[in-house]
Amino acid sequence: MARLLTILLITAAAVLVAGFVALRTPAVQDRLFDAALEKAMTGPGARIFEGDGLKVFFCGTGSPLPSARRAQNCTAVIAGDRFFIIDAGSGSFETVQAASISASRLAGVFLTHFHSDHIGDLSEINLGSWVTARPAPLPVYGPEGVERVVAGENEAFALDAGYRIAHHGKGVAPLRSKGMVARPFDGSAPAVVLEEGGLKVTAFPVKHDPVDPAVGYRFDYQGRSVVISGDTAYSENLIAAANGADVLIHEAQANHMVAKMERAAAAAGNATLAKIFSDIPDYHTTPEEAARAANEAGAKWLVLSHLTPAPDNAIARRIFMRGVGKVRPSGVKLAEDRMLITLPEAGGAEFGSL
Repeated sequence: MARLLTILLITAAAVLVAGFVALRTPAVQDRLFDAALEKAMTGPGARIFEGDGLKVFFCGTGSPLPSARRAQNCTAVIAGDRFFIIDAGSGSFETVQAASISASRLAGVFLTHFHSDHIGDLSEINLGSWVTARPAPLPVYGPEGVERVVAGENEAFALDAGYRIAHHGKGVAPLRSKGMVARPFDGSAPAVVLEEGGLKVTAFPVKHDPVDPAVGYRFDYQGRSVVISGDTAYSENLIAAANGADVLIHEAQANHMVAKMERAAAAAGNATLAKIFSDIPDYHTTPEEAARAANEAGAKWLVLSHLTPAPDNAIARRIFMRGVGKVRPSGVKLAEDRMLITLPEAGGAEFGSL
């Protein structure tokens, strides 16, 4: 028995040594790199357009507070063979690219308002979809003010666009589809802002004072519906817009955690950060309030996103969700970056990830 154990240990050691040596061999390194490239180029994102149902992909579930696991706020809604991005928080387009979702199928961006953590990746989305065969300038929908944002972004990256055309040629960076075009609407009342190809997008005002205008969106397609709150305090307009929705994606800020953060910042002598933490509770929604809104709207699923602070471990998640179960015992999920929700036309909801 001892001899057999010795043989097994020697064999295992030999395998480890051989593997270590192999990994230091250029030919083996190249094969592994080629395999990784093939996987990246034919990644899981292609299947997101299979079938003709409504789908949701979370490209950013965080907030301005840093998180190693979450990009800033961004949600993608897939309707058939195209998709739309709602808000463009910093780092979020990298999540789309990492999931191998073809940016050539991007049909537009919807902005809920113009805080930096909702527009920070707009230029990356514009560039990434332009050089992957976007057929026309990128439409950017939003309430009054979107014209200024789009004009500013186009001007800020005008030189960059010229460099791309000069370097790659018009076949890769065509003039006909360069830049973004604003699609403004009146955000003071509910209104249909896009209706085509069986998809209807309705905008509605929410409460994010002093940020005005601020809106949320409802997407209806193939008999299924998704509502995205945008940044808001508890909102009756949102509840009305989310009536009977299959999925309500609601921002959530755990104010009991933010209060602790304020006290910690003050104790550390960081008065500016403490002031910011004291300011933000009144224009966001707590997880419990979001649960109550989902109940009142009759939404089948509540998914909490744009999470402040980011609950990135098991303990933080428990603290973040305190009290939610008493309001809404089931039908609640915390969003994670790369989470995918599929809403087949036949009914039901499937949760997975890319």
